[in-house]
Amino acid sequence: MRHPQGRARRAGAALAAALTWAGLLAGAAGCTSNGTDGLGIDRVLGGKPPAPEDVIRVSPDDGTRAVRPDGPLTVRVPDGRLESVRVVRSQDAQDSPVPGHIAAGGTIWRPDDPRLALAAKYTVDAVAVDGDGHRSARHTTFTTLVPAERFIGYVTPENRATVGTGMIVSLAFSRGIEDRAAVERAIQVTAKPAVEIRPHWFGDNRLDFRPEHYWQPGTVVTVGLDLRDVEGARGVYGLQSKTFTFTVGRSQVSLVDAAAHTMQVRRDGELLATVPITAGAPEHTTYNGKMVVMEMHDVTRMNSRTVGFGGEYDIPDVPHALKLTDSGTFLHGNYWAPEAPGHVNVSHGCVGLRDVKGGSSDTPAGWFYDRSLVGDVIEVVNSQDKTVSPDNGLGGWNMGWKEWKAGSAVK
Repeated sequence: MRHPQGRARRAGAALAAALTWAGLLAGAAGCTSNGTDGLGIDRVLGGKPPAPEDVIRVSPDDGTRAVRPDGPLTVRVPDGRLESVRVVRSQDAQDSPVPGHIAAGGTIWRPDDPRLALAAKYTVDAVAVDGDGHRSARHTTFTTLVPAERFIGYVTPENRATVGTGMIVSLAFSRGIEDRAAVERAIQVTAKPAVEIRPHWFGDNRLDFRPEHYWQPGTVVTVGLDLRDVEGARGVYGLQSKTFTFTVGRSQVSLVDAAAHTMQVRRDGELLATVPITAGAPEHTTYNGKMVVMEMHDVTRMNSRTVGFGGEYDIPDVPHALKLTDSGTFLHGNYWAPEAPGHVNVSHGCVGLRDVKGGSSDTPAGWFYDRSLVGDVIEVVNSQDKTVSPDNGLGGWNMGWKEWKAGSAVK
């Protein structure tokens, strides 16, 4: 009889314990509406960890789209500290880490470059420990604005070119620039050996760079364009991020005397030759001033209608043509008036050198062409015309240094 009674006593004790535990839980659950205060179940069982988004707060929010480039990217914790933050930018099918640092006692992370790239996806992975010692991890993503409109800058001279000492770095923009200072700051032009190089704006679409005096032969010039995602006008962002270089060759400066019908060619300061020329006729005079060779053509067509002279001429095979201005001034070979160079001015504003049909290296025009580079300087004096405008071709050398520097948008 003792054996059954022992089993009964043990069963009764177990039932009493179960009822006591159930009562405790029931009483705790009834203390508050959410069961987490006082002696709530979460506290009894060790506490419920907070949600990751409460521990680690990321801006922009997870899943946000079309974030502007000036939208702040931050990772922070209101309580505790950040252990690690890793941010990756995915753009143009390439992933790149975003450098940044944790500051303010471990409570906030910011990128080293505050501007966000456009048309990119950002992925944020962060780990933090809250004030109660709980470790949390958070993974978020957001995407940035895909601009509807972009602008680019067409650069002169070409990458890896060897140019004359008068070359001016010129950028022609595909869209009008409203924030000139922002665009100007995104372009760096440097030289080795070093020399001061300053920018000058000609309207909203063109930005030129040059030193005070002609480049020294052998100078290597580097042009850095960091225009990508720069807002040049409202809603219009730059596209380019590239670097290129060019080298300055020997110095060659030629002086055209329109009254004497001659051109003195100087190489590295020494007189190389004096060449007979013909300049603009009295009714179509040649510009005075410094002009820079912009393009070189073995042969080209010249049609008077393209430069506002009606139907006065159309020559399909002008040899040895060096373009000097946007308005149509050339130095070129002349085979149709062989007696004019050295004696009389007969052109429509160009500078002509004796040549033969089809061109020849044995003529004055061919000799000069073979010894010329894009970037060489041609200066005209004693013409009955005005000085060429600084923005007509690469005419910036006709502007004084003080005036040139005043054309910068960055003050």
